[in-house]
Amino acid sequence: MARCGWAGPEEIYIDYHDTEWGVPEYDSRALWEKLILDGFQAGLSWITILKKRENFRAAFAGFDPQVIAGWGEAEIERLLLDAGIIRSRAKIEATIGNARAYLAIADFSDFCWGYVGGAPIVNRWASLAEVPAFTPLSERFSKDLKKAGFKFCGPTIVYAWMQAVGMVNDHIITCPRHGEV
Repeated sequence: MARCGWAGPEEIYIDYHDTEWGVPEYDSRALWEKLILDGFQAGLSWITILKKRENFRAAFAGFDPQVIAGWGEAEIERLLLDAGIIRSRAKIEATIGNARAYLAIADFSDFCWGYVGGAPIVNRWASLAEVPAFTPLSERFSKDLKKAGFKFCGPTIVYAWMQAVGMVNDHIITCPRHGEV
């Protein structure tokens, strides 16, 4: 059995694949953090975000949406000077807006998991080439997130996030993690 081909060769990537990616996450705040990080990944490789994840957590107050929702231009300027994160004004502003949108949803976990009936969708892909970049479900989910005020949550970002948080099990069938998650 071989792990998913994208997992490696760097140890941080292998560890992420083997312990975190695809594991069902039900904590609302953790779901939100991962959605924000997937938004920052747009146009970049995931390994870039993964290597900077602790910097992001420090820069964004542990991804506390209550704190971030109150931020304004001073915090944006501070973040634009932080070399430890991705310094994109649009993504930083989206994070602040996404914190506000998150707080407007009574239970973010229930909201999100409702799209998959509360349990992971288990796919049976034989190779990475079969795994879609997005699906009709991620398109609908993306539209609903945008209606709720979220940004940087297009269908491809949403699908990657759904995979990461275990709403969709897209480990290929030869990967030991496919059966484990």
